[in-house]
Amino acid sequence: MGALLLGLTACGTSGTGNADGAGGRTVTTKFGKVSVPEKPKRVVALGWGDAETALALGVQPVGQSDWLAFGGDGLGPWAEGRYTKSPKKIGTLEPEYEKIADLQPDLILDTKSSGARERYETLKKIAPTVGVPKGSDQFQISWEQQTKLVAKALGREERARRLIAGNERAFAEAVKAHPEFQGKTVTLGSRTADAYGAYVRGGGRVDFVERLGFRNNPKVEARAGKNFSIPVARENLDLLDADLTVVSPIGVTAEKVRKDPLFRAVPSVRKGHSVVFDDKKLSSAFATDSVLSTPYAVKKVVPVFADALKK
Repeated sequence: MGALLLGLTACGTSGTGNADGAGGRTVTTKFGKVSVPEKPKRVVALGWGDAETALALGVQPVGQSDWLAFGGDGLGPWAEGRYTKSPKKIGTLEPEYEKIADLQPDLILDTKSSGARERYETLKKIAPTVGVPKGSDQFQISWEQQTKLVAKALGREERARRLIAGNERAFAEAVKAHPEFQGKTVTLGSRTADAYGAYVRGGGRVDFVERLGFRNNPKVEARAGKNFSIPVARENLDLLDADLTVVSPIGVTAEKVRKDPLFRAVPSVRKGHSVVFDDKKLSSAFATDSVLSTPYAVKKVVPVFADALKK
């Protein structure tokens, strides 16, 4: 790591400089103020949804991370076709720093990530890095916060305001069309090969349903820590019970979740008030929580929630 850091420092010094160098704008993040170029031309987007956000704002990253393994250009169907030249793919949890340095970026976006200081300190030696916002951590940033932060870094704030206003209208229309959502409790769960989990306030999934009028399961919220989710033991699956229970399979099939006897015994599941995502487009739109995926999710996911509540 020491040799790598020396090499990256050299790259930053001979290229665009580190986060403390001169720039056109100043962006405030968890790690302090970051000076960025007036018009960044070579942007690397590493955070969850950062690439989609940059594209929505009219900037094509030269490198990006594909968090949900979409393949191709690393974009969901709601964002396809926005690249004129495919970006270089970069790792997610463990980004390949040498590959990033080879791209000679003048700006790195890492606004929705772990928020780890070591990650930030390594990246800023390559180029000015806009990391997680002040007061945030562990991927806990909404699409709206992300859009504002990325727009500030790119100098595209007016376009961001228009995009945000459009999404707010979509939510307002959904709220008006579905008054039955107001005040209803919801559990947003996950199931991997090994365990169940539930998402807590601060992450994009919970932000999405609360904008629709739902309340995140109070029993889940009572157990919230610093992470964006909590583990749920199999012997305690009744914690998933709410007016609506939504589960995203991760690395397992939806059928495996539905056939689990303990899951089937959850009261809301017994009543039919549950959704287990089996369409990757829907689950990915819900999970991505970007300025581009959100209106797609409002259009496609909201009707699924409404149908489950009617049963």
